[in-house]
Amino acid sequence: MSAGEAASSGLLSAEELQRLCDLIYRRTGIAYGEPKRAYVERRLAERMTATGQGGFAGYMALLRTSAAEVEQLINSLTVNETYFYREEHQLGCLVHDLLPEIVRRRGAGDLVRIWSMPCSTGEEAYSIALWLLENWPLVDAYHVEIIGSDIDSRALADALRADYGERALARLPPSVLTDYFEPARGGTRRLIRDLRESVSFTQANLIEAESMAMQGRFDVIFCRNVLIYFDEASRRQAAGRLWDALNPGGFLCLGHSESMARISDRFAMRRFAEAVIYQRPLD
Repeated sequence: MSAGEAASSGLLSAEELQRLCDLIYRRTGIAYGEPKRAYVERRLAERMTATGQGGFAGYMALLRTSAAEVEQLINSLTVNETYFYREEHQLGCLVHDLLPEIVRRRGAGDLVRIWSMPCSTGEEAYSIALWLLENWPLVDAYHVEIIGSDIDSRALADALRADYGERALARLPPSVLTDYFEPARGGTRRLIRDLRESVSFTQANLIEAESMAMQGRFDVIFCRNVLIYFDEASRRQAAGRLWDALNPGGFLCLGHSESMARISDRFAMRRFAEAVIYQRPLD
């Protein structure tokens, strides 16, 4: 059975769909279910075809014994919709308000850590690096460390490659394309090596304490457009992980449709001219 045939035939019973969605939820915090049946079945059928599994029972048995296949399934279900300079008003807020407040407590050459989590295929993490180079005069006065993390190992491989098509690059000014990207080749442009090496990428799971703790603490976290895929319990869990990942006084940037005020009362909401940001208060 091909992936297309499996998906169109009603691949899973209600019980089987629930079993699979429960497994995904435990690993990622993302709440799928009956409303997402077609999407889940399509991705499942692709993985069953790729692994040579003819039925759901056999594939579930494979998931119980293969961490690599669990990762591949999660990769296939992850949404990686992003582009350079997305929600750039937050990048403006970063240089006009957040970083000046952070470095007031630092000396020249001190470490400033910024985290893009999840970073998808790298555009958002690299956007931070580009924006700082173009718009923050003090970028060379401090040791700025930018980390991009994601649960999707396939997306991270694309981020390291840093080869982007026209849609991802559409919002960048022509001067940025000229200065920081290699000439177009085969419809894509690759970020220059210096910029590729200015951002580090790691695998991390927003609801998994150990993988989050391994990243250390940050002054600014961009965690945009992921909490909308979580249910209430997962959002509370993620909020706790993000709190732990922030230095006291650090800032959290969410997507425009997300609000920490409805999830946790531990963060202080700050209204700046360009964005609403959430802060872990100073101890």
